[in-house]
Parts: sequence; C-alpha cells; structure tokens
Amino acid sequence: MNALARLGMVSDAPSENQTIDTPAESTVDKDYFVERDGVKFAGTHLLLDFWGASNLADPEAIDQALKAAAEAAGATILHSHFHHFSPNGGVSGVLVLAESHISIHTWPERDFASLDIFMCGACNPYHSIATLKGAFKPAAIQLSEHKRGLLT
Repeated sequence: MNALARLGMVSDAPSENQTIDTPAESTVDKDYFVERDGVKFAGTHLLLDFWGASNLADPEAIDQALKAAAEAAGATILHSHFHHFSPNGGVSGVLVLAESHISIHTWPERDFASLDIFMCGACNPYHSIATLKGAFKPAAIQLSEHKRGLLT
C-alpha cells in the first residue's frame, strides 16, 4: 500500500460492505455471475458521459463521489487511485471494488466526464447514478449498458 500511496490517493481499508468468508464457506461453490430475465452474465458495465458537468478538477471530491456511488450500489471498496493532470486540469482515476471498478476521466475545460461502472454479483450499478448526478450536476447524460461475460 505504501508504494501505491506515493502514486496518488489510496484507501487504506475496505468499505463497510465487505464480507469475509468463514472457513465453512467454500469460494469454489460460489458463482458471482448475475442471472437476470433468464440470462446469465459476469456483470453489468455502464458507460456514462456527463456533459455540462461541474466539480471535475478536484481529485479528493471525485474520490468521495465515487466512493459514495459504490456504497449506494452495495459494492465493496478495496482502494482508489486518482491522478490530477495539473492544478487546473482534468482527473483520471479508478475505484477498485471487490465486484470490479468505477473509473473516471474528466475534462473540466469542456465540462465533460466519462465514467465507467462495472459490477458483478448482487451489486446494482444503476444505484450509483443518482449519487454521481448529485456530485457532478451534469446538464446531460449519455448512458449505455453492456452485459459482460454473457453465457450463451
């Protein structure tokens, strides 16, 4: 963790949503794929473009927004890393989750942010959207959903 801390912002401890297997539980028997409407897949991947957005140049505020979004979705936060390109520039970063990730790339000069939310298991990435909208206040959103690891 110390090596990561030198690179940027890193969370020291997992979020409250983390569960720990007891020795009696076998991870071999668990299946973290999602089954919805008779379709089985690894997880839901949302791609969001926020236009007319604000609060796009502060890595600490972005870190807090992504953490709140992950918790709203029921995800387990493992750590985060954000890079600020200059005092007035954009931010690129990732929140690593036990269930996958949330990433962001911002262009404050264009009031634009590109977000990527991928979650497997019981998490619902759609529950993250209201929190992200509240944090970045976009005037317009483009959203697409992809089912990753689709079993045929």
